[in-house]
Amino acid sequence: MENRENELNRLEDAVARTEVIKAPSQYLHTFGITKLHYYLVTEPSYMDLVKGPSEAVVREGDVIASMPVVVTPTYMTHLEGFGEEAYQYFEELKRSYGPNAPGLLYSYSNQLGGTEIVEGTALDVAQRIGGRTHEQGETLSAVIKGVDDLWDVSLLKFIYEYTMASISSNLGAMRRGGLLSSSEVNGVPTGALRRIETMFDDVRKGGDPGVLKRELDMWELYRVFEDKFLDLFRK
Repeated sequence: MENRENELNRLEDAVARTEVIKAPSQYLHTFGITKLHYYLVTEPSYMDLVKGPSEAVVREGDVIASMPVVVTPTYMTHLEGFGEEAYQYFEELKRSYGPNAPGLLYSYSNQLGGTEIVEGTALDVAQRIGGRTHEQGETLSAVIKGVDDLWDVSLLKFIYEYTMASISSNLGAMRRGGLLSSSEVNGVPTGALRRIETMFDDVRKGGDPGVLKRELDMWELYRVFEDKFLDLFRK
């Protein structure tokens, strides 16, 4: 129990010490993939051993955000990899807002690039990089001052805050496009049905039918589309 508390304290401390020096000047794309370049600057964990000038560790990489997709509490209950508490929360969402209340699901991947050690304090280096990226007009770049041994936690904090800042814009664009409205197919949001139709087209072009089948199961729509699905295999 004590070890768990210590670990939680370390995580909370890393989050509290993470600072976004330069945020992206545009939101996540609503209808496409977003590639965000980041510079994560930290004071090296061995800093106490350094007797000369201050040093900073600069990690560069790209966060790839897939296009946000429309989901519902019903869909979320079929996701894998969550703990029991999360599924209880999804069930509560179903009871409170309805099984087909629309929301957005974001997914990310991190592609770590180079790492270098430069002279200067972490704050000075981060501010210098932030000024350079601003002058160069990098609208989809971020400069983050984080914690060295938990730099990935610092990155996750930034991603969370950036996502929260983008949600209103993304929801507005999807609402204007009619993607959040309920369809006549079991009340499933129109955006989900459009995604399913795109997946049918992908299978016809040689895509994996298993991916389509899983998506239909997640929406509890396989019976609705069963004939259309089986037609994919009929000659």
